[in-house]
Amino acid sequence: MHEHITARNPMAEAAAAVGDAYRVRVLEPSPPAVTAEPFLADDPAHPTQHNSAKDSNSAAEGPVVTPHSGGDLSWDELITTQRPDLADFAADRWLGARRQLPDLPSDYLASLFDYHRLAYAVVAETRYQSNGKFGLRYTRGGFGTPFFGEDTQVRVSGNHLVVQNRDQAQAVTITTLRAAGEFAKVTPTVTAAEHDSPELGDIDRPLNASRAVGEFLGGWFGLATAALEELRFTAGVTDAERVQLWPGHFDSAMAAGDAASGGRATFGFSPGDHAHDEPYVYVGAWSDVDRSEAFWNETNFNGASLSWRELSAAKDHYSAVVQFLKHAYSLLND
Repeated sequence: MHEHITARNPMAEAAAAVGDAYRVRVLEPSPPAVTAEPFLADDPAHPTQHNSAKDSNSAAEGPVVTPHSGGDLSWDELITTQRPDLADFAADRWLGARRQLPDLPSDYLASLFDYHRLAYAVVAETRYQSNGKFGLRYTRGGFGTPFFGEDTQVRVSGNHLVVQNRDQAQAVTITTLRAAGEFAKVTPTVTAAEHDSPELGDIDRPLNASRAVGEFLGGWFGLATAALEELRFTAGVTDAERVQLWPGHFDSAMAAGDAASGGRATFGFSPGDHAHDEPYVYVGAWSDVDRSEAFWNETNFNGASLSWRELSAAKDHYSAVVQFLKHAYSLLND
């Protein structure tokens, strides 16, 4: 069985790893399902707002350990100063001690568009049919829904589709959209239309869902979520939205900045699209940018992008993308 195909509670896993001296925050959704509007989803990285039922060591009075610099103590700080034994645990979940992304798999582009169809027409659809929400999240080794309904999560791990109900998880190798829908108990469809949503296509055509590409996407969305949460909780960043993986675009993104002064933008990570054959990080400004500033280099939209070629050459992928995001925010809002 694939190492990630088990029933999971990321908050409880982290609390057990760290111990009772700390309270923990993570990047992935955890049970139980949230039924409160407007998000119907947990906010696992938030340093102060949380569902107490999820805070597995809520009785602890120690620092809140967060996957960003906006809490009492970051995972990186905890690892560096006190708990080097947590490095592998944190790196596997993009909480800290973050590794470099691997090279793009050889079949990346063809496989990417089939993962996009699966995310949109099946994975997001299961949540949409339950509560009208279709936003997805990073999950270890892939992506999936927040918990919904009777503590259900549908997620992709490598080349497997996983359905978790409470403390039981079942998985199947990804073959076709029809088979995936039958396993997840939903009819593949395109009811939750977004801009750039893929066409449903032939639901019986075999999907090119390679394990290497699925795991790369897990790394990409893990990096994305870690960096966006860092921006979200950076001092001085205003009106930051929650981080979501939008199934129509198939990118992780959030908006932040002052709209009244022209500083608001969407900050995101795309694994690639019809205009970009490779992953890229982007900033889409909501107001016209000053094109005399070389930073604003994107010709497909009003903003800037950091290409895969530039990112893959960086010595530290996480630091490179955080620097890119924060620089863009400063240009727009300072």
